[in-house]
Amino acid sequence: MKKWISFSVVLLLGTSFLIASGAKEFPVLKHDYVEIKRENYVKTIDGKEVDLYTIQNRKGTLIAKITNYGAKIEQLLVPDRNGFMGDVVQGYESIDKAVIGQPSMGAFIGRYANRIGKARFTLDGKEYQLAKNNGENCLHGGQKGSRFCVFDAKQLDDSSVEMFYTFQDGEENFPGKLALRVLYTVTDQDELVVDYQSYAVDKNTVASFTTHSFFNLSGNLGSSILDHVIQVNADYFLPIDSNLIPTGEARNVTNTVMDFRVPTTFGARIQTDYDQLKLANGYDHHYVLNKKNPNGFEFAASAWDPKTGRYMEVWTTEPGMQLHTGNNLAGQEPRDVGKGAKFVFRSGFNMEPSRFPDSPNKPHFPTTVVKAGEWYTGKTVYRFSVK
Repeated sequence: MKKWISFSVVLLLGTSFLIASGAKEFPVLKHDYVEIKRENYVKTIDGKEVDLYTIQNRKGTLIAKITNYGAKIEQLLVPDRNGFMGDVVQGYESIDKAVIGQPSMGAFIGRYANRIGKARFTLDGKEYQLAKNNGENCLHGGQKGSRFCVFDAKQLDDSSVEMFYTFQDGEENFPGKLALRVLYTVTDQDELVVDYQSYAVDKNTVASFTTHSFFNLSGNLGSSILDHVIQVNADYFLPIDSNLIPTGEARNVTNTVMDFRVPTTFGARIQTDYDQLKLANGYDHHYVLNKKNPNGFEFAASAWDPKTGRYMEVWTTEPGMQLHTGNNLAGQEPRDVGKGAKFVFRSGFNMEPSRFPDSPNKPHFPTTVVKAGEWYTGKTVYRFSVK
């Protein structure tokens, strides 16, 4: 923690400490994917240097390529049951394509992940009007949330890279300076670990963070994910209104198409005549995770591709998780084209652990307030294997 505090002091002083990644070309197993290269990500944006960082475990069975533009995971390589390496996240082969691509794809999202209804909230008696960048809502931190920002970055070793960004007081009209550190690590247990800490420097503020990779465990990034088998450890979900904002209710999933407590394919019920699926054009809902400890690091969800055998578990400290079935993907150029694939409708899914959407306007939801001088910490792990 002392090390992070020292880095946060450097960050708050406005000193850039971007260090070239020195990424190595690692040997890999048999593979079938479009490899992205560091030289295609070296660029200056908003006066800051963008780069691509490669991290991998010692076995070479988990390789991640992450850019400090939006702290985005652009490639994630894992083997199938036959040992063939495949890319399981949608993304782009160059920074130029990433900039004009899906803005949330692979990003670390802040200062406030998901939606805030009517793009406003009240804190300490003052109303804050935010940008309306999703209909009447504020989505993923506003017009220029973290997904559009260049983080300072430092590669610590072959298996980890840390990234820093400070949200300024008034940035996107949120109150308070908020310093953020994100640490990406890959382990020899084939885990991608995302640790994050933020510190409210001078004022009370609100915050919610998440990771936003679009997964397709088949390795064919333009193929349907409807045959993926999903499990979500949640008895309740948050119903939404026509603006995709939680109504405030927590609805039991029992006897509904929202129930993934028993592993079920996405496609089994996605066409069902159910109001919530109609409103979102598929699954785009927040689940209230079953937690033994509200802040405990516990199992949230899993996904399995029967064809390749790739299996992913999601573990998190967060209280909820957004499940999304790529309903906004349309195969449109240039936004939905990357790494040799067209990202068509429902070709990627998101499992986004975070605090609840619209919590600043729902006092009965778990709080998203971070008081001045306090920390908000979190951890999400994507654990890969085959079966």
